[in-house]
Amino acid sequence: MTRRDGRQDHEIRPVRITPGFAANCAGSVLYACGGTTVLVTAQLADSVPPFLEGKGVGWLTAEYAMLPGSTPTRISRRTDGRATEIQRLIGRSLRAIVDRQALGPWTIHVDCDVVNADGGTRTAAITGAYLAVALGLRNRFGPEQAAAVLKESIAAVSVGIVAGRPMVDLDYSEDSKAEVDCNVVRLGSGGLVEVQGTGEGGVYSRKQLDQLLDMAEAGIDQLALAQKAALGDA
Repeated sequence: MTRRDGRQDHEIRPVRITPGFAANCAGSVLYACGGTTVLVTAQLADSVPPFLEGKGVGWLTAEYAMLPGSTPTRISRRTDGRATEIQRLIGRSLRAIVDRQALGPWTIHVDCDVVNADGGTRTAAITGAYLAVALGLRNRFGPEQAAAVLKESIAAVSVGIVAGRPMVDLDYSEDSKAEVDCNVVRLGSGGLVEVQGTGEGGVYSRKQLDQLLDMAEAGIDQLALAQKAALGDA
């Protein structure tokens, strides 16, 4: 049985990546997967937070917001608990691949603004943020130092169980009625960075979790290829 948009349960949504979308930023990308679109920018400042001053290492911080027109009902311009939790996830994920010693006393500011929301906004933000950071480092320091700072690629995708069926890359219509909802963040080479899994309508078994993780990893393999192609094109 196919899904609402014609996909099979194991298929991710079509990905569209526009590098350099925001011309005034060192690194930027407009990242879209299905109906979800996120504008991600990366800007670099030659300073660090007070707790890192004099230590010779850099920092990365992230902010996340849903723009007022990103959903059918207008969203207020404010940072709520959900946004705070998501931006912390984005920051943690990206710091897992940044060599802060190689970066030196610089701060990478990542901003993820959801232009249109149709499920999976946090995973789309992480996947797009890697590209924005990679482009920002490349444009500011050159490809060699950028490669030294970014140890790995990283991407994320959602998986869940909807009406008893395991699925990858849920859109809003699926996510809103999922019995199980998970977000998986993984390095391009295969190491898991974070797994957020919740039984929204009950419990799930270890076997089901293993199945969801397998689907997520296959989806992230496809996202990693799309990231590599986008950076090559840029």
